[in-house]
Amino acid sequence: MSGGLLVAGTTSDAGKSVVTAGICRWLVRRGVKVAPFKAQNMSLNSFVTREGAEIGRAQAMQAQAARVEPTALMNPVLLKPGSDRSSQVVLMGRPVGEMSARGYHGGRQESLLSTVVDCLEQLRGTYDAVICEGAGSPAEINLRRTDIVNMGIARAARFPVVVVGDIDRGGVFASFFGTTALLSAEDQSLIAGYLVNKFRGDVSLLEPGLDMLLDLTGRPTYGVLPFAHGLGIDEEDGLRVSLRGTVRESVVAPPHGEDILRVAVCAVPLMSNFTDVDALAAEPGVVVRFVDRPEELHDADLVIVPGTRGTVKALAWLRERGLADALLRRAAEGRPVLGICGGYQILGEHIEDDVESRAGQVDGLGLLPVRIRFDREKTLARPAGEALGAPVEGYEIHHGVADVRGGEPFLTDGQGQRLDGCRAGAVWGTHWHGSLESDTFRRRFLTEIAKAAGRRFVPAPDTCFAGLREEQLDRLGDLIEEHADTDALWRLIESGAPAGLPFIAPGAPGARA
Repeated sequence: MSGGLLVAGTTSDAGKSVVTAGICRWLVRRGVKVAPFKAQNMSLNSFVTREGAEIGRAQAMQAQAARVEPTALMNPVLLKPGSDRSSQVVLMGRPVGEMSARGYHGGRQESLLSTVVDCLEQLRGTYDAVICEGAGSPAEINLRRTDIVNMGIARAARFPVVVVGDIDRGGVFASFFGTTALLSAEDQSLIAGYLVNKFRGDVSLLEPGLDMLLDLTGRPTYGVLPFAHGLGIDEEDGLRVSLRGTVRESVVAPPHGEDILRVAVCAVPLMSNFTDVDALAAEPGVVVRFVDRPEELHDADLVIVPGTRGTVKALAWLRERGLADALLRRAAEGRPVLGICGGYQILGEHIEDDVESRAGQVDGLGLLPVRIRFDREKTLARPAGEALGAPVEGYEIHHGVADVRGGEPFLTDGQGQRLDGCRAGAVWGTHWHGSLESDTFRRRFLTEIAKAAGRRFVPAPDTCFAGLREEQLDRLGDLIEEHADTDALWRLIESGAPAGLPFIAPGAPGARA
């Protein structure tokens, strides 16, 4: 059996995903055969593996950090929210139904423990090390009984746990102490120590607090990771950007030509796979922002209606906000609009949905000659084709089936036969996520957009999105290698949590868990 480690966090968005990716990249550079694992993920940002399984995009990114092919074993349970109270449950890469939060935590989650443990054991039988990522906080005491992703999986595998805290939020010492003190004695015996994330300033000023934390808990801090700008790594649990802000913290390079190109992304409800626009934001001179008001479309050279888990809900939101009328005016003026997946469906003539919203037939915006019918079977695929004379790869995650009744083919098989999507004037649509990551196609598409917008924008000839992503993953590996106690982390992975770790009162309420 292999060794392993669970990376937990004091909160959601503490940095678990990027720390897990960083550890994977550090280990693989040392020659360790390593795999990521997250038992249960709640995210609208997903990916399709080569065997046609849907998993969290963060786990796909972590697999890339580990230089292995992502599989359903790495994320056996994926929850895709459809409202504040229910989610689609994706088990081993395939949807198995909708479930309320109460129904899931009331029994279904516990029954999945054997499945996730089996997946973890299969990975441990194949890899030298498995780096697990937790979810939220391990000290969510109301959910501990049914937990399968934090201390539940750590106890099942006897993995040591390192807790990550985001010091940029403040209160990191209280968070570390409180997280540990709310766990049962058995859970605490696996909490090996802490990792500070997003620190700004002089580490020597932090060290007295780290010493006091060690005295209070008997547990060391395994590193202080500095705040790093512009990582642009795939998000997991939600959209961590401000509307009207640029994508993540990506640095906008000077334009290659004379003009910049402005891209506005409609921030529709239940937005999914917003990473589709990352490749645009990586282009020098392309400025990407998320918008929620019609006046914010006026100066945009391209407007994108992105994917969504609630197509009919997103369509109603666009109409309520006045964005639908603004899109209609843009199309009438010959100004570019791109719809991706749910956004493509919204741009069509009508939607027949008895699956997702159960709204029946709903009129779309009528900008593309497409009729959508929702099928109970979800399309999950990794297609490849051609567009604008350039090769294109992507992935599909949708219930909607498109009946295209006109327009020009968008993505073809190279012989001119339509594979997906269509174009009518300056309006484009496709079900394929990730197509803009294909460098030559992206450059040709942006050239067309610039021409339609009257901009003297020229795509840089050498932007390689895959190369940029590799550089970012190497930066994560560097953060771990340069700022964490890697010798101590390796001992944890090999040997488990140290014996005799002290119990911190009061422990789990009511001695439950």
